[in-house]
Amino acid sequence: MKHKFLTLSAAALLGASILTPAEVREVKAATTSATNSNNMEMYNFVRNTLKKHNVRGTVTVIKNGIPQTISYGYAWYGKRIGNGDSNVVYPTASLQKVITGAMIVQLINETSNTNKAFSQYTKISRWYPNLKNANQISVGNLLTHTSGITATGTEINRGRNYSEAGAVNWVVNNINSSTLDSTGSYHYNNSNYILLTGIIRQVTGQSYEANLQKRIIDKLNLQNTYLYQNIPNDKTDPISYFSNGSKNYQNSAYIKRSLASQIPGAGNLFTSPDEYYKIQVGLTDGTILSKDDFYYLTHLKSKVSDYSGGMYLQNNDSLKLAYGSFNAMHFGTWVQLTSDNQNGIVMFLNQTNDNKNDQKDVGYEILQHIKPNTFVSR
Repeated sequence: MKHKFLTLSAAALLGASILTPAEVREVKAATTSATNSNNMEMYNFVRNTLKKHNVRGTVTVIKNGIPQTISYGYAWYGKRIGNGDSNVVYPTASLQKVITGAMIVQLINETSNTNKAFSQYTKISRWYPNLKNANQISVGNLLTHTSGITATGTEINRGRNYSEAGAVNWVVNNINSSTLDSTGSYHYNNSNYILLTGIIRQVTGQSYEANLQKRIIDKLNLQNTYLYQNIPNDKTDPISYFSNGSKNYQNSAYIKRSLASQIPGAGNLFTSPDEYYKIQVGLTDGTILSKDDFYYLTHLKSKVSDYSGGMYLQNNDSLKLAYGSFNAMHFGTWVQLTSDNQNGIVMFLNQTNDNKNDQKDVGYEILQHIKPNTFVSR
């Protein structure tokens, strides 16, 4: 937690029954819109759904191509900072992985016909000559979690702040001291995307941070998207809370810089749900990737499941999904959108019961309200 956000409006200090300033802004936006009756209906439905399931957070709802952001509860209960406050940036967790994958595709395109050229088939021994099985693992294997890497520990806080290079080197050493499954076998593992971060660094000669800034943030003119270490002093990340339905805002836990530094490219990005939606749109509209590039990323030859390049595709590619969380935290992040980005949700929760299926049930209830019989429950 970056305990930096110090200025609170008087309204935010009132009881929980009073709307937070962020919620007041959302109500005003809903009521001043040309479609205010529909917006207010959606606003009330989403908030009632979050309340019913005892979760707190912020959801960007997309209906017929129009996004509407709706919040409920507090991002930081102790200071009464509301979810949806413009000074709150949420952890994306594994929803970051598709951004790392997109940068790899950008580099595949940019290095074509040069001495740095590579593809999904290139073995990662080019960049990691001392990594176990590197001569059998391809870039595509990393992007589809089919490297056979099963090493654990990336989300166990080691209590030190790593540089990007230090985090990548730790992962290499951790893999080398672990048992690997056969290449081609599926094991969802942060290590794959941390290794991709190292490839981005080696191919460009620049940090992941610098690449993210110029390839994603600057291109989309994002104003509320940062790696953890770059969160400004006037902003804060939220605290996560547990609730089993009997009491809210229990067992507080927050992401420390040391933990974020361990997972570059795999879970150290913070943003708002509306800006994350902009990123999803940019993955196919030519700003970040073209439609053909996104197809390449999500249809890699090494895929053995619905997962490829940071996203799951379902229903004959008509839906794209990703879920994220953190070990020993209560955050839950879920995106489910139609492939044309016209309908769906980006949901960032900071109070949950730590059950990802229950969290998805919340999202699915909202999805069914947006466009019935279109989305999947898991």
